[in-house]
Amino acid sequence: MTAGIYLASASPRRAELLRQIGIPFEVIVTDAIETPRTDEPAADYVMRLAREKARQGAALAQRRGWPPRPVLGADTEVVLDGEILGKPLDRAHGVELLRRLSGRRHQVLTAISLLHQDEAQEAISDSWVTLAPLEQANIEHYWATGEPADKAGGYAIQGAAAAFIAHIEGSYSGIVGLPLFELTQLLKQVASSK
Repeated sequence: MTAGIYLASASPRRAELLRQIGIPFEVIVTDAIETPRTDEPAADYVMRLAREKARQGAALAQRRGWPPRPVLGADTEVVLDGEILGKPLDRAHGVELLRRLSGRRHQVLTAISLLHQDEAQEAISDSWVTLAPLEQANIEHYWATGEPADKAGGYAIQGAAAAFIAHIEGSYSGIVGLPLFELTQLLKQVASSK
């Protein structure tokens, strides 16, 4: 796909993953409201957000008169005991998230929606991460790095928090924020439909 895609995300991690596999892209920043609906299952929530980001991105590209290209929306959430943890609201919340995840196995869901010519190809990556038990001093030191402030669940597996990861099951790139295997499959579907 030489023309590339539009990435409906300001995430530097997603941009880095696209570069890693050689997908040309341009960023379109959307303003999807990232709040779960009452009793909305986590998998439904991440897919709804990925779909909404792709739709908003496509609408923005069209309004700007940009050439038609597939638009990629994605959303990642950390889920503990069925609860969507979200991003830390502040230091106290971030420290509490890490305390809750300490020594625990939790789910990381990343949904992707690739919208092209009003047709969406979608996938979800369902992975599991186990954090080692963390002492309060480790949590405080990690928070002070600034890294966890804007990350789902309050940690970045690709950053300093890698030292806390005891085990993963599933897609590493999905945990980072963009499941590359699933994305390449969707890109193939879009290319074959042209």
